[in-house]
Amino acid sequence: MRVEIWADMVCAWAYIGKRRLERALAGWEGEPVEVVWRPFRIDPAAPVPGEPLAEVLTDPRVDEALQACNPDLTPSDNRTLVSRIAAAEGLGPPWGPAWRASSHDAHRLIALAYERGGAALQDAVVEGVLRAHFVDALDLGRPEVLDRVAAGAGFVEGAALLAEGGGDERVRESLLVGKATGVRTSPTLVVSGRALTGAQPPEVIREFLEGAGGSTHRRLPAEVERLRHAESLLDQRDPLGALTLLRPLLDDHGDDRGVRMLAARAYYASAQLGRAEATLERLVAETPDDSYARHLLGRTLQRQGRSGEAEPHLAMASVMTPSYAS
Repeated sequence: MRVEIWADMVCAWAYIGKRRLERALAGWEGEPVEVVWRPFRIDPAAPVPGEPLAEVLTDPRVDEALQACNPDLTPSDNRTLVSRIAAAEGLGPPWGPAWRASSHDAHRLIALAYERGGAALQDAVVEGVLRAHFVDALDLGRPEVLDRVAAGAGFVEGAALLAEGGGDERVRESLLVGKATGVRTSPTLVVSGRALTGAQPPEVIREFLEGAGGSTHRRLPAEVERLRHAESLLDQRDPLGALTLLRPLLDDHGDDRGVRMLAARAYYASAQLGRAEATLERLVAETPDDSYARHLLGRTLQRQGRSGEAEPHLAMASVMTPSYAS
């Protein structure tokens, strides 16, 4: 059974959730469990290097971002509660971050650790990153901090891989997948398509794992999942994110009509009208009775100020599908 934890390394509940999951798995007698950490960002605008946290806690924009760490509490109340619970979980003292830090490179290191050494190495890196931020009060945006974490976890090549830009594309894609699948809170546990949000007590986590482990979850082929994630992002008005996920499919399955149609919709939604036009013209030429492709081609030409060229396509599409006439 694979347990995916979608979490941000600057969210204290992620550290608390890690401890509680460890307690939930103590003495586990069910099927073998692999814990895999996935990225989530509660404060994507955090600078590199970081800035002293005390100076920005009064900024309402920062508070709004940090509320993704616990949507049910104000950030101020959340910090008070977290300090008390962290102590009860044996985290610290000392305890408390000192930096508003970007976690992007930390997520890169974590993803690379899993690729190179599997779940055990990744867990060691996650523990080091969380300790660096919450106990040692270090700035995760600084390369020397992550180099130290990698070395402490036994990930000897980690520093060099980070310096080469390793893991960047993987993390950016994973963030989009999380968004597409509905991850909105750090941490979120996902098992067999079922999710448990927040750092729940160990008994709740254990019950969730027992229930999720016994369920059947049919995994779709990777290409189909990627296509569905891209469609979800487009529905969420993130056409550029959708195109990011579609890029490998366009390279490997560029003859698939469904892939090209979704790309055309994303081009149109992101105002890449030239690409939308070229893609839709080919689709219409291949299937002249596809009313939606013809309608979107007409709308694309219309947005380019080419109403005369658009009109025949719009008129034909409305004949085939009367609702397009409105």
